[in-house]
Amino acid sequence: MNTPHATPAPEPGAARDPGPGVPPAPGPGAPPPTGTAVRDTARDRVGVVMDHEGQYLQLRPLLGGREWDADPAAVRPLTPEELLSARVAEVNARSRQAP
Repeated sequence: MNTPHATPAPEPGAARDPGPGVPPAPGPGAPPPTGTAVRDTARDRVGVVMDHEGQYLQLRPLLGGREWDADPAAVRPLTPEELLSARVAEVNARSRQAP
């Protein structure tokens, strides 16, 4: 008699596949690569990694602007949903600015 084998559930805290088109997260302790959209949790800001300068990351707002330095320990990659939400918020904010 053949019994189907159940797929074991992932262990708590195990990394999950983020889905197609989403780059894998860097290993523990590794800073995100250049071009990654991230949240700077220390400043509650969203930006793109532009460079690694010494012990800091240089981040720039998604639609351009002035860069700021961020501690890599306080930065995490955005999920696809967070990235879409952040882009919409920036476009909306710019559309409300006077010409």
